[in-house]
Amino acid sequence: MNLATPTADGDHAAAMDAQYRFQRHFYDLTRKYYLFGRDRLIRELDCKPDDKVLEIGCGTGRNLVRVAKAWPEVTLHGLDISSEMLKSARATLGHGALLAQGDATSFDAVALFGAAQFDRVFISFAVSMIPDWKRAIDHAAMLVAPGGTLAVVDFGDMRGLWSPIRASLRGWLRKFHVTPRTELPDVAASAARRHKLKLKTRRGPFGYFALIRLTRT
Repeated sequence: MNLATPTADGDHAAAMDAQYRFQRHFYDLTRKYYLFGRDRLIRELDCKPDDKVLEIGCGTGRNLVRVAKAWPEVTLHGLDISSEMLKSARATLGHGALLAQGDATSFDAVALFGAAQFDRVFISFAVSMIPDWKRAIDHAAMLVAPGGTLAVVDFGDMRGLWSPIRASLRGWLRKFHVTPRTELPDVAASAARRHKLKLKTRRGPFGYFALIRLTRT
């Protein structure tokens, strides 16, 4: 999702639409077997009534549905670069969330959602698919309201896995344009310093996933 040029953005959006045009119909059925850590992230959002919640890379809307069930009094917002994924999200959420298509690295939150900041921002297994993912993390950090948090979960370094299994898993992920961002904790730490946020980092079992939490105190 690099907006260095309109062509780069358009190419990535087209690639995501091509990938998910058919996959979106069974995406949630398959991803539950290997996208671990998502529900932990959602449980730890600890939303309050009337919080504005934004998911960047909302996909089919699966995560926003779970947020709504846990905290029905929040206002939901979802962003995705894929128009195909947003078709599923709109069918799933109906009028329960404000959804928009945009680039995670530079979208205008005020223009799309009528809000400059959000109480809870989260990104679930999307940074591993965003070409300019470091810029996306930085942009998300700027959207965190006072007292709010940015939470990110994605594939970790997987160092606890047997090396042949790790290599096989990474090769399989590449077929879906997924690249684990082993630098995620360091990039999050840099964003925390720039935006004066408090950082908390956790590793999942075997390093399979990394869970990052940035809080604006």
